[in-house]
Formats: sequence, structure tokens, C-alpha cells
Amino acid sequence: MLYHQLGHTGLFVSQLCLGTMTFGGTGELWSKIGAVGQQGADELVKAAIDAGINFLDTANVYSEGQSEEITGQALHNLGIARHEVIVATKAFGRVGKGWNNAGASRGHLMTAVKASLARLKTDYIDLYQIHGFDPLTPIEETLEALDTLVRHGHVRYVGVSNWAAWQVMKALGISERKSLARICSLQSYYTLAGRDLEREIVPMLKSESVGLMVWSPLAGGLLSGKYDLGGTAVGEGRRASFDFPPVDKPRAAIVIDAMRPIAEAHGCSVAQVALAWLLHQPAVTSVIIGAKSLDQLADNVKAVDVTLSADDLSALDQASRLPPEYPGWMLERQSGMRSNA
Repeated sequence: MLYHQLGHTGLFVSQLCLGTMTFGGTGELWSKIGAVGQQGADELVKAAIDAGINFLDTANVYSEGQSEEITGQALHNLGIARHEVIVATKAFGRVGKGWNNAGASRGHLMTAVKASLARLKTDYIDLYQIHGFDPLTPIEETLEALDTLVRHGHVRYVGVSNWAAWQVMKALGISERKSLARICSLQSYYTLAGRDLEREIVPMLKSESVGLMVWSPLAGGLLSGKYDLGGTAVGEGRRASFDFPPVDKPRAAIVIDAMRPIAEAHGCSVAQVALAWLLHQPAVTSVIIGAKSLDQLADNVKAVDVTLSADDLSALDQASRLPPEYPGWMLERQSGMRSNA
């Protein structure tokens, strides 16, 4: 297991992060994703820690708060020292009725963080992330609230999730100008079946030294090997009942075709190839893996041992490459203009 600095900070996190969205199962949506109880969660957290993972990610909306409760209880049950694990959670989604029980306003965040601290049974959160972009709250208000949480010691680092490149850049500019706690990470969807992040976000992350946490690295299980090339479920799988995130399945079929011979050559699973590809991407800090069973977690963890060759990476790039899009193709055409003088 390798450990990377989280953005422009001194915090080191494991290259794999255990996602706990499968913990709980409360609510119609979350029950489709996973319903791991406390005993199962304890086993998964222990296996992750034993494998060298020091990074756990949850959110206050997962299973209506139950995921945070189970995660916090697992750390307590296992006797894991708080300083030995990096705990990340998120706020933004709706946690009650009324206009002010969702979003990224000062009022909502101040209330939400206290509830998360209680559920996690901890007095601080290592990484507190805004789970989405709130167009109704000024970015200044959100950043000032996060800075207050850092100064009060409730939160140590702050990040965002599912933000566009311009939104992150605007936030970075505001935080620098007003000397506020800086966004150190972005949690985003990124897979071989969905490389949209590479158009604007990846260049921004590299330029500004912002860390990247990848969610749904297997495209909601589509790249796990449980599905045929048409995207039809083979046996049981999350995609059978919850077809998310959206994927261009004809393109994904081409990607899976390219992955299978590579998996066979390395003696590993298709899922491990998908994860290993992400671990080879320079912009990626940590890849979030969720699991319902120890076998699934063990298979995913083995991805750290898969070293893809230049030929492997080239084949996967050819199969999954994004189609040209303006202004990208024009920037590429003009990029060497001065060097040819």
C-alpha cells in the first residue's frame, strides 16, 4: 500500500480508501446500494486496516446517518486509536424537512457537523467535504463556515465533491484572498468507462495541487466483471436494481473488451485492472472502494499489486479515450506554436 499527500497538505492517506456507503441500508435508495450491519462493518474495517488502508470515507446522508454511526462504532469496537485512521465525511444533502436542512449555508454546516461528530463518536473530523455545489449559497459563506470549523478544531481539512473546475478555482481564489482554510481535495467520479474529468478538472487539480479522491471507480459495478458487454446483469449486482452512475454502455463494452485479456495476462480480475488503471493516473490521490463482503474487499485491495505495462496502458487508453471536444482540440493544435519558432 502506498501513501500520498492529500493535495497541498502534510496529511498522508492510503492510495485506497474504504467507502462506507454500503453500511446501514436505511432508506429506499441506500438499501439498493448495501445493507452491511455492524458485525459485517467491523469485519470490513478491520480487513481494510490490516491491508494498510488508513482512510475511511462516509457522508451524513448515507443510510440517513446510519453509515456514520456504524463507521464510528466499528472504530470503537476494534479499539483503533483515533489518530491512526483518517476519517472523512460529507455534508450538503437533505437531512430533514424545510429549506434549511440541506445545502452549504453556514447554518446548515454548523448544525450538520455537530450531528456527524456525535454519530462518528469522535471530537474531530479529518476531512470535511461539501457533497455538492449549492447555487443558492455564496461560496464565501460556505468557505467562511468551513474556516470557522477548522479554527474551532471540529475539522482539520476541508474538501468538496462533485464540483466543476471553475467552482473549485473560484473557491481557491476566495480562500487565498481572505486567508481562509484552503480546499485540499475534490471527490469525483472517474473510471475507464467515464473519463470526462480529464477535460477540465484533472488539469486544474494538477495546476493547483488539489488532491483527487475517486468515487465509483468500477462505474457502479459495471467494470466488476459481473456484467456482459451489453450491460445486462449476470447474477446479482447493484446495477440490476440501481443503474447509476450513467454510463455510455456501448463505449463501456469496448473498454471491457480491452480489459479482459489484460486481466487474464496478469492473472487478476477485471475489477483489479479498472482500479489499477486509476492508481496509475498521476492526478489520483486515493481511490474509494466500497464493499459488501470480505471477498469483494480482498479482491479490490489486490489491485495495488497489479502493475500495468506501457502496452497495457496504451490499449486501455485507446479503448476509453474521450472523443475530441472544443476547446481541447484547438488548445492541442495551438500548444506548440511558439516552440516551432
